[in-house]
Amino acid sequence: MRLDKFLWCVRLFKTRSLATDAMRREQVQLNGRTVKPSAEVKVGDTFALREPPVWRSWEIVALPSSRVGAKLVSGLITERTSFEDLEKRELARLVKQQQRPPGEGRPTKRDRRDMDRFTGE
Repeated sequence: MRLDKFLWCVRLFKTRSLATDAMRREQVQLNGRTVKPSAEVKVGDTFALREPPVWRSWEIVALPSSRVGAKLVSGLITERTSFEDLEKRELARLVKQQQRPPGEGRPTKRDRRDMDRFTGE
């Protein structure tokens, strides 16, 4: 099975073209090296995805015949990312969340309702 199709089948990417683009940007590795989207995967291979600031890695346990439901993904791949890397990723997410100034960007539904009440609509 092609790597781009596999990543789509196990729901790591929403579309195959997004998986292909990630491989072209060298954000996906198969067995420790960057590969083309057409690279063949087999049971026992390991692959990694770049999710800044870490590389998350998985091992292939089984190959699906087509795209599977979210509940079935755990039977196809097992995560091999270290606990320290997962902690580092979570910490980076929290720091990024803290840096967003309140009120920046599109108003939430609650904000919109408050504005409507204020203007009397």
